[in-house]
Amino acid sequence: MDHGLFAGIGKANTIAACRRHTVGLKSDGTILAIGDNKHGQCDVSSWNDMIAVAAGNVHMAANTGNAHTIGLKSDGTVVAAGWNQHGQCNVSGWSEIVAVAAGWRRSIGLKLDGTVAAVGRNKDGECNVGSWRNIVSVTAGDWHTVGLRLDGTVTAVGNNRYHQCNVSSWRNTVAVAAGYLHTVGLKSDGTVTAVGDNKYGQCDVSNWHNIVAIAVGSCHTLGLKPDGTVIAAGWNEFGQCNTSNWHNIVSIAAGCAHSIGLKTDGTAVAVGDNEYGQCDVTNWSGIKLPHAD
Repeated sequence: MDHGLFAGIGKANTIAACRRHTVGLKSDGTILAIGDNKHGQCDVSSWNDMIAVAAGNVHMAANTGNAHTIGLKSDGTVVAAGWNQHGQCNVSGWSEIVAVAAGWRRSIGLKLDGTVAAVGRNKDGECNVGSWRNIVSVTAGDWHTVGLRLDGTVTAVGNNRYHQCNVSSWRNTVAVAAGYLHTVGLKSDGTVTAVGDNKYGQCDVSNWHNIVAIAVGSCHTLGLKPDGTVIAAGWNEFGQCNTSNWHNIVSIAAGCAHSIGLKTDGTAVAVGDNEYGQCDVTNWSGIKLPHAD
C-alpha cells in the first residue's frame, strides 16, 4: 500500500483530546468543547471561522485541570483559551499559520513557509524549533516536539530521557504523533514505527500494517485502518484502547486516557476516562470531516 509521501500533509485536526476535555470543530467553523473547564479551556463557544483545533494535553502523572485549547482560523491567525501560566496561550501575534499542535504547557504553529513557531514551557528545549525548515506537520508530546519534513524525514527537540526524540533515522514518514514519553511515525507503506518509553506496550506497533492515520495519548497509541476500523496498543486502565467495535471512522484523536473517533456522518464516539464528561460526545453532530470543503 503506497500512501505517497504527502498523504496527510495539511490535514486539519477537527477533533482533539486532552487530559480532561475534548474539542470538536464543526462544519460551520464553530467549536464544541466538553469536560473540565477549570481554567476556561472549554470557553470556545464564541470562536468562529475555524479550520483546525488542538488541545494541550496533561500527562497521566499530573492529574490536574491545567490545560488549554488552541484554534486555527481560516485567515492563518490563532486563538487560545485556558491555562496560561507559561505563556502557552500567547498566540495572538501569529500569522500565516497552516497547522497547530498543543503539548503540555506550550503551543506550536506551523507556518506557510515551513518554519515553526512555539510559545510556552521550554525547560527541556521543547520550544527550540527556530531552526526548523521545510516542515509539513508538527506534533507535541508532554516534553518534546516533533516535526515532519517535506522529504519524509523527522526531527525532534526536548526531553529525550526515554529516547523519544531518536527519530533522525526515520524515512518515508507521512505522519507523526507524540505522547507523554513516546513518539510514533506512520510510514508511506502503511506500517508504523515507534520510539520511547514502552512500559505499557504503547510502542508495540511493529506488526501494524495498512494504517492510514495515527493518534497518541499519554501511554497509548491508535491506528486507523482504511476500512474505518481502529486498533490500539498500550495503557488501557480506563478502557481507552477498547476501540475494536468502532466502524466508519475517518479521524482519530487521543487524550491522556481517552480516545475519540470521528465517523463518516460527522458524529463521534469515545472510550476511556470520563470523570469530567470528556467522553460525552454521543450528541455531537456536524463535526467537520478531514479535508472537507
